[in-house]
Amino acid sequence: MKKFALAGNPNSGKTTLFNLLTGSTAHVGNWPGVTVDKREGVYKKLSEPVAIIDLPGIYSLSPYTPEEVISRNYILDEKPDCVINIVDATNLERNLYLTTQLMEIDVPVIVALNMIDEVEKAGDSIDAAKLESKIGLPVVKISALKNQGIEELMRRGLEASKHPRKGTTVLEGGKLTHLIGDCKIALEGAGVDNALFHAIKLAEMDELEVKMHPKSAGMVEEFKKTFSDDVFGSDFEAIVADSRYKYIAHNYSSALTKKHKSGKDKMSVSDKIDRVLTHKVWGIPIFLVILFAVFHLTFSENLLWIGAALPEGWVSLPGTAFEGVFGDGGINSPGVIIFNLLDLATSSLSGALGDAMSAAGVADWATGLVVDGIFGGLFAVLSFLPQILLLFLFFSILEDSGYMARVAFILDRIFRKFGLSGRAFMPMIMGFGCSVPAMVNTRTLADENERVATIRVIPFFSCGAKLPILTAIAGGIAQISGLGNADLITYGMYLLGIVVAIVSVLIMRNTTMKGETPPFIMELPSYRTPQFRSLMMLLWDKTKHFIKKAFTIILASTIVIWFISHFSFNWKYLPDENMNDSILAGIGQFIRPLFTPMGFGSQLNDWGWVFVVAAITGLIAKENVIATFGTLAACITSGFVADEALEGVDSVANMISATGIGVPALIAFIAFNMLTIPCFAAVATAKAEMPSKKKFNNTLIFWVVTSYMAASMIYLIGEWWWTAFIWAVLWAAAIVLIVLYNKGKLQNLRLPKLSFKKRS
Repeated sequence: MKKFALAGNPNSGKTTLFNLLTGSTAHVGNWPGVTVDKREGVYKKLSEPVAIIDLPGIYSLSPYTPEEVISRNYILDEKPDCVINIVDATNLERNLYLTTQLMEIDVPVIVALNMIDEVEKAGDSIDAAKLESKIGLPVVKISALKNQGIEELMRRGLEASKHPRKGTTVLEGGKLTHLIGDCKIALEGAGVDNALFHAIKLAEMDELEVKMHPKSAGMVEEFKKTFSDDVFGSDFEAIVADSRYKYIAHNYSSALTKKHKSGKDKMSVSDKIDRVLTHKVWGIPIFLVILFAVFHLTFSENLLWIGAALPEGWVSLPGTAFEGVFGDGGINSPGVIIFNLLDLATSSLSGALGDAMSAAGVADWATGLVVDGIFGGLFAVLSFLPQILLLFLFFSILEDSGYMARVAFILDRIFRKFGLSGRAFMPMIMGFGCSVPAMVNTRTLADENERVATIRVIPFFSCGAKLPILTAIAGGIAQISGLGNADLITYGMYLLGIVVAIVSVLIMRNTTMKGETPPFIMELPSYRTPQFRSLMMLLWDKTKHFIKKAFTIILASTIVIWFISHFSFNWKYLPDENMNDSILAGIGQFIRPLFTPMGFGSQLNDWGWVFVVAAITGLIAKENVIATFGTLAACITSGFVADEALEGVDSVANMISATGIGVPALIAFIAFNMLTIPCFAAVATAKAEMPSKKKFNNTLIFWVVTSYMAASMIYLIGEWWWTAFIWAVLWAAAIVLIVLYNKGKLQNLRLPKLSFKKRS
């Protein structure tokens, strides 16, 4: 099977084209760095199937970042049958820089002028035939977003793959022609493949090439002694880059014809929007408002704040099966409405199943296992799926539209002052979807210490698995205490995670994880309308992943939880009312003193251990926290809800009422589960991405200590406000110590030596 590699600049539309060619659900994002490893699919519409490999987005083939090394090594070592060079036609000159490097490799190359529809929309035009004659490579105009020109691209790519090609360069006749020629001859004599490409990289004193060919590198050093340049001196890399851009401007740019624009039209729509959204003062407040709007649309039970203005019963539908589903006075948000509808369906199904099993004379333990142990736990988690998908949809829209790239740009101005680049924010924000790909995405960070620090805080950006915890606890607080709306509490906890992440990174980058702040170069993409098909594919993929997890890990966990909560240590079956004598209760009672500083330990009543065991089961999969509540809730008599299947918010409300836990402790419980060791999959990914075992072990300790401290601080301040002053003093002392440490004043500190005399 032939192999075609997709290579291009970040945000040139590579992954969109990959999805179109292969039908894959690979993530498409309107910002650089989405693809951090190569992905493979198959295109089946030619006379023979073709393997399509999606390489990471790169600006050049110089080894400045890990993704550039991945792409470069794949093309050189794997020798694909054809390289499809995706060029953003709206930024022709800059994108063709990579093209001039790909031309130097002995591999067939075809240029795909992507986003040609946007070029034409702006009134500009590109003469593909003219560019093809000048560049010496096949050139095809396409729009991956609108599926235009794709068949022609693949047909011509297949034709090109049948004819071997020798590399050519645009540097002929330049200042370094003689040096490049000598290096090429030397490398060919040594039997090196792609000698032209390697010769040019040697002339640039490329780090990888110098290590691979030290003898030829000596030739370059000797040439430097005889060379002088008024502009660049002996910086050969700068000379090569300048030569490339000059050649592109002189020979290729004539293929582009731009519409003459008046003074008013010179600023694009994206530029005008950016004057507001990236404002140095209002940029972050606008981001926080947009974030709040997302959470309000997802979690609010009074979306429009018009409860008193509506006729009584107009929305609540009292006396019907849908009472409260669409609202109670006010109108619920779309997320809450869909959640209520699914919760109504699952609770009705659980109730009907329980009644049927009882009527059939099924044993109580079997009924309890099926209704409470299996369906109770599963439905408690599945009822939150609509809100998870809706939140994920909103974040995907913000990302695909190009807005998240602006957020990274805004934060770079702040982060850089504390030793962190805005590039690190990209994998962090991906953590809202899932920590696993977010941690993998840290490969785009060049500095090792910055990468380790970023991996450690990614779980603080709550993923979809943690959303049921936030939503259920927030809903339980609002339901039992009447304190605030669920959307405000959930929004506040997401902000807490972001703040803790930023503070943690800043502390690490100024103490144990010091390092140079790497430059952050990113072209802000034009604002674009997200592709409906792509968004739906992402949601479907997310749904499949969630359901698969629910019917494997979570299902197994709920069955185990039910069994050990209904059997004593001598394996005697216990009815619901005797659950405090179970194996699970014994384990919970034994370890719960450790959680006392966080408010859900020894200070709660006999049922208080349920919060402890829920937190522990959450280490396997965060969804298990609410699944545990769903399994145990029906066994606890609280007087809040009785004689019906308990799921979602109701199961948590039952726990709150039964245990006597307070609001500060509930907030601390959320914080602990948000910040502590993530699920097993994320832990395994962190271990794989860490540079050493020691740093991975320190990361586990970091997660435990951070979550314990943050949750304890929330609980203690919430219960006794005056402890805020104690915490303030402790934090002030920590900051002073960090400052003194950075100024080198602690290194010379000597503790007095203690001497001991031995008595005779």
